[in-house]
Amino acid sequence: MKNLRTVCTLGLSLVLAACSTAPTRPTGWHQPEVVVSPSAFHGVHGLAVAGDTRLLAGTVVGNDMWEVDRYNGAARVYIPAPEGQADDIAIGPKGELAWTSYLQGIVRYREKEGAPIRILAKDLPGINSLAFDMKSGRLFASQVFLGDAMWEIDVSGAKPPRLVAKDMGGFNGFEVGPDGMLYGPLWFKGSVAKMHPDTGVITVINNQFQTPAAANLDGKGNLWVIDTKTGELSRVELASGRKQVMRQLATALDNLAIASDGTVYVSNMADNAIQAFNPATGQLTTLVSGQLAVPAGVKVAGDTAWVADIFAFREVNLKTGAVRDIHRMQASDMEYPFAVGLGSSQVLLSSWFTGSVQVLDRATWKTQAMLHGLKAPMDAQFLPDGSIAIAEIATGSITIASGAGFKDRRTLASGLAGPVQMVVGPDGALYVTEAAGTIQRIDLASGAKKQVADKLLLPEGLAFTPWGTIVVAEAAARRLTEIDPATGTRRSVAENLPIGLEAGPGLPPPYVVTGVTTAADGSVYFSADRNNALYRVRAKP
Repeated sequence: MKNLRTVCTLGLSLVLAACSTAPTRPTGWHQPEVVVSPSAFHGVHGLAVAGDTRLLAGTVVGNDMWEVDRYNGAARVYIPAPEGQADDIAIGPKGELAWTSYLQGIVRYREKEGAPIRILAKDLPGINSLAFDMKSGRLFASQVFLGDAMWEIDVSGAKPPRLVAKDMGGFNGFEVGPDGMLYGPLWFKGSVAKMHPDTGVITVINNQFQTPAAANLDGKGNLWVIDTKTGELSRVELASGRKQVMRQLATALDNLAIASDGTVYVSNMADNAIQAFNPATGQLTTLVSGQLAVPAGVKVAGDTAWVADIFAFREVNLKTGAVRDIHRMQASDMEYPFAVGLGSSQVLLSSWFTGSVQVLDRATWKTQAMLHGLKAPMDAQFLPDGSIAIAEIATGSITIASGAGFKDRRTLASGLAGPVQMVVGPDGALYVTEAAGTIQRIDLASGAKKQVADKLLLPEGLAFTPWGTIVVAEAAARRLTEIDPATGTRRSVAENLPIGLEAGPGLPPPYVVTGVTTAADGSVYFSADRNNALYRVRAKP
């Protein structure tokens, strides 16, 4: 009995000690502090050399077009959202400007600086790359990924697009040569080729690539090509087809443009980067770059944060702010992650864009399962029994995936008004934000719903604090709010935040979610999709 009493007393002392060191509800919050610095763009794609001093750069996720100084890298928005959404940009022989709004399926056009923007073509899902014939002024545009076709676009807008070719294999970032032929990569065939603009006949020039993303001519008989999977910048002789790797770059390359002085400019969507390569000297200069591309979902454990960065999955050292790549788009099997779920031995990456949830092993970071066919999954989180809860915004439901390969599916709850993000509470229930402005508590045994909070302005990420309250991101109000689920009382955590990136036409309102997570000391971490940064908010004693 004495020994048992001693053990019990010791156990009680440990519990009391643990309780005494657990954070209590703070008196308030400090101002947000930067963990990972902001950057320009939201993934950078198409490039166009505009005169002697500047580049134009497109971004799809950010829905805008940017202007970049070719010498100092200074960047600013040139054409704002939503009209500025640009996957590729082309400048015509008379200074005309045309660009492809990939997610909107639109080709836009402006005759000159300050002229009205016109829509030349629409209803072309996945409209991707475009280029002018600098002699004739003809304009061509290709569909890739959401379609596979080449079109000639009437710049007057009087005639519908003319189909040049289809089922090509992904004729991505291309250029029209002085001979009138279209030169570009075949993404899905590992080749670069030329296409006749009238007949659509394709002739392969070189087939030694893995995933060629774009190709441009240098006027010296060469075709410069980027391989997004390998990160190689190569030069291909048109006459012989001989390939030579000129520079090893990072993977996730997107596009390139060549200036009249021969400088090759390359964009990297995972790094928000534009680099300039001098073929004569071999010098590589980074004009602009960022550590995060488009940060969305985030989870913290110890001194590490994991960020679903849309074009990459990344690990952040919270002590130093150092960022490490785990996976990058095109160089891995990852599929544009918008949210992250953290388990003891696994990680979940969700993509509403591809309708997928990916299960990664935390020890090796290899894929253990890939769940496809989901209806716009905004989030996926592990439940205590090891199954996965998936928030499908397109059906307004929470789906449970379990069993071998998580192939067994059942509906836990339905009738939700736009489920966005989830967290398992300290009471073992699932808490879900709804885009309509509420937080629901869902009983995992019965699926019964109970409203915890309402009248929120587009709530997205949420997390429980160590003292039992909920911190939620109200994206439309650009603030973090703390809510006591027991009493419903609220207080502001932080205001006027760079969150709430607007979705383009036809996209779900949550779009790029603001990720929210808490640490053991009560600090709140959140992702900022307006400026691509990661922030921490410390609690006041």
